Amino acid sequence: MNAASFTKEEINPLHSIEQWEDDVLERYPEADAPAKAKEEFRNYDNPGRDTVREFYRLNHQYQTYDFVMEKRKDFLQFNRKKLKVWEAMEFLNTLVDDSDPDIELDQLQHLLQTAEAIRADGHPDWFILTGFIHDMGKVLCLFGEPQWAVVGDTFPVGCAHSDKIVYPEFFSANPDSKDERYNTKYGVYEHGCGLDNVHMSWGHDEYLYQIVKDYMPEPSLYMIRYHSFYSQHRENAYDHLLNDHDRKMFDWVRKFNPYDLYSKSPKPPVVSELKSYYEDLIAKYLPEEVCL
Repeated sequence: MNAASFTKEEINPLHSIEQWEDDVLERYPEADAPAKAKEEFRNYDNPGRDTVREFYRLNHQYQTYDFVMEKRKDFLQFNRKKLKVWEAMEFLNTLVDDSDPDIELDQLQHLLQTAEAIRADGHPDWFILTGFIHDMGKVLCLFGEPQWAVVGDTFPVGCAHSDKIVYPEFFSANPDSKDERYNTKYGVYEHGCGLDNVHMSWGHDEYLYQIVKDYMPEPSLYMIRYHSFYSQHRENAYDHLLNDHDRKMFDWVRKFNPYDLYSKSPKPPVVSELKSYYEDLIAKYLPEEVCL
């Protein structure tokens, strides 16, 4: 199933891919947000959220076990582009935000904000680099992939869908929900099998993990691979699949999450002043070029 199988509206149900992240921020506001506000954020029947609902309808319908296997077979050949990491970030920056409010920052500036917030708090340099590159996998959109196969809450495929995932009712249209191989609590997995043995829905998290898995420290790889797995690191919905090592590593995912959600501001970082620092950081951990 490729992009040609879908209409323009099915490929791009959101005004921009950032609309998904804005919705996540509403679902999981900062800890000190008023209790009433938190309840209001969970009002998914607000007509203004129609595009988000449509995004999740498509995501939940089409992210099947077979779909994920096909995407892995296709994209993990890494035969589309070979670029320096900074060039790949600039390539990502060509992803235009059609909503285009004046205070919106481009992709590179958002990622620099995340990384600079991590840096200001004195975290290790690999943690800073993780903040900078963690959304680089969104280049999938630039290869013609539907938004719902690039961003969105991630979840295991090959087993029952948790009701802790946003809009769980939309999974009723997913063929796996009626397939006895995949619709039980464990599906194709076993208790405590560990997430390395679990296939996640396809998107920018898994794609970037596969690109950098031989280079970055393990805590960084967990942050990259599971930062959109909200039903686990916020709701513990799939604890039965995790092993003890996963639970330990998820402490890093939870440490990263506030920087991913709450570090954005309308004040743009000065890219020219930061480029040298980040190029040196990239050179320390990653190869000169990466294959996309």
